[in-house]
Amino acid sequence: MIKADKVSVKYLMTYDRVKSIKEYLVQLVKGKIQYEEFWALKNISFEVKRGEVLGIIGHNGAGKSTLLKVISGILKPTSGSVKVNGVVVPMLELGSGFDFDLTGRENIFLNGSILGYSEKFLKEKYDEIVEFSELGQFIDVPLRNYSSGMVMRLAFSIATMVQPDILIVDEILAVGDADFKEKSKKRMLELMGGGTTVLFVSHSLEQIREMCDKVIWLDHGQMKMIGDTQEVCDAYAGGME
Repeated sequence: MIKADKVSVKYLMTYDRVKSIKEYLVQLVKGKIQYEEFWALKNISFEVKRGEVLGIIGHNGAGKSTLLKVISGILKPTSGSVKVNGVVVPMLELGSGFDFDLTGRENIFLNGSILGYSEKFLKEKYDEIVEFSELGQFIDVPLRNYSSGMVMRLAFSIATMVQPDILIVDEILAVGDADFKEKSKKRMLELMGGGTTVLFVSHSLEQIREMCDKVIWLDHGQMKMIGDTQEVCDAYAGGME
C-alpha cells in the first residue's frame, strides 16, 4: 500500500535577525543572508502492506510528523520517492480543513467535501456524524466557540465515517476526555479490523504496543530501527532510561 524509497526532506534555516521583507530582500541581493541546512528526514525507506498498522515513535523533532505529511502528499520530499496505492485520509492537523466562522453543521459539509465525500453521502451520514461527535446542540454553533476537544471530536467523526484505504493518524487519541478516547480507539480498531492500512504516531508506547503490527523509530530525521513492535518499543524505552 505504501512504499517509501530513500525519502529525504531538507530545510534551509536562516538565523539572521531580519525585521522586514524589504530588509530581507536587500540582504539577499547583497548575498549576506546565511543559510544552514537542516535535514528533517534523511534516507527513509520502508514498505507497508495492506491492512498493516505501522507505528512511528521518536522524540519531539525526530521527523515523525514530517514523514506523515510526505506520505499524505502535503509535503514533497527533497529527494527520494513515495508510492501510495489507495485513498488516503490524513488526520494530522485537526481543524485545518475547517472554517471557524461557520457552524459545526456547515463544517461537516465543508470538511467532508475536502476529504472527497459527496454531498449526498454526507447528508446520509450526517446524523451518525453528529451522534458520534457528541456535540448535540453545539452542532449549530460557530467553531470559534468550540474547545479544542470539541473540534477534535468533530474532525475525527467526519474523517472516520467511511473506511479509507489508508488512515494517517498523528496523536489523535491524545486529545479529549477519557470516554471519547476510548470510543475513538474502538473506532480505530474497527477500521484496522476491516482492512484499513494505518500509520500511527503516538508518544504513548502503551498505545503503540497495543495497536501496531510493526514500528519505525526515528531519531533526528533518521531511521534508527524498524521491526517487531515489542522489540522496537523495548529498545526505545531502554534508550530513554
